[in-house]
Amino acid sequence: MSDRASPQAPKAPSKGGSTISSWRASYRRYRRDHKWLGWGIPLAAVVLAFSYPWWGLEGPLSFIFNDGLGIDNDTLFIMSIYVMLALGLNVVVGYAGLLDLGYVAFFALGAYTLGWFGSGLFSQRDVHFLDTNAARLPGIHLSFWVVVLLAGAICAFAGILIGWPTLRLRGDYLAIVTLGFGEIIPDVFRNGDDVGGHNLTNGVRGVTQLDRPGFGQSISDATGGILPVRYTSLELRPWYFTVLAMMLITVFVNLRLRDSKMGRAWIAVREDEIAASAMGVPLMRTKLWAYAIGAVFGGFAGAIYGSFINGIFPTSFSFQISVIVLVMVIVGGMGNIWGVIAGAMLISWLNFRGLDKIGERIGSLPGVSDDFSIAKYKFGIFGALLVLMMLFRPEGLIPSTRRRAEFAEGEGQATLYDARA
Repeated sequence: MSDRASPQAPKAPSKGGSTISSWRASYRRYRRDHKWLGWGIPLAAVVLAFSYPWWGLEGPLSFIFNDGLGIDNDTLFIMSIYVMLALGLNVVVGYAGLLDLGYVAFFALGAYTLGWFGSGLFSQRDVHFLDTNAARLPGIHLSFWVVVLLAGAICAFAGILIGWPTLRLRGDYLAIVTLGFGEIIPDVFRNGDDVGGHNLTNGVRGVTQLDRPGFGQSISDATGGILPVRYTSLELRPWYFTVLAMMLITVFVNLRLRDSKMGRAWIAVREDEIAASAMGVPLMRTKLWAYAIGAVFGGFAGAIYGSFINGIFPTSFSFQISVIVLVMVIVGGMGNIWGVIAGAMLISWLNFRGLDKIGERIGSLPGVSDDFSIAKYKFGIFGALLVLMMLFRPEGLIPSTRRRAEFAEGEGQATLYDARA
């Protein structure tokens, strides 16, 4: 018998892990044999999402979603906004591995872009381009769809400006610097009512009476009124369909980016910067692309959000938003698009409606005080949930294959490492 030690066999996975792995293998084989699942499941999800107002808000399941969970059109709109923000931050944190604590700056900049190019803030000007206002108002009024693109471009440029001097830093140092930028931007808007004698932001009073989306009279008549002339505060379905379409575009771009050459470079930088640089990945350019592209989605979300609430104020863009969006990415599963969407929907629902609904149920129980309010404990509850998540599910609700393998390796359960994120 040879004295050479035989290679050690891999540890057998636990029973629970074996069951889950067998289910995944069966599902992969089923998808391989049924190619239509690759486009059938996403198409079904899109159809269900667009038809939700009829079957979820007013249809047979309204008693669950509307009455039970409190998911109305307003809540759906806000949830979709936060999904866009979380997907944008996922590019920076989940793909490139750059800890960003100031993402709210791009959200605010996108909203103020609408204030500059879609309101009466600069009333001394008279610039109009395809706007759908009922009358010719003073100020700069561009088409809302043009302003959305401008918001994305301006935020991308701001992402490059912020990233250029800071991306040489790593880890905690980068997080502290981005936190500083996130705090500086709202202060700039707060004090921007007198910049060299010019009023750029209207200060703490904010900017109100913002332009609404719309398609104009000609397009509305051509489509039989399906595309409205101008969105209003009374009919919320066009808002929901618009933000849903923008969210789907964000998801599609994220999917394409993940599987692109740039996406693989981001993942390489996230895993090991030194190894990525040795393999020829330009670190600064790759990181700047992550910051710029992530900022674009924050700008889109800020523009549509500002138009929806019809007013933007510096106090609306606090550090709290950056933290909540980061929690959405971590809880959902960094690097996994579907996990980030699930985390964003869950956290935003709990933040805006879910905890209130739970508090109503608790308040209706016998022996509970009538003035019981769960809102007093909201941040404590979020903190406890995050601690529990880190203890029992640190990889997130729906982790990427790579991240799941990393955590499983630490427990001696991984038998296969999939290089795909």
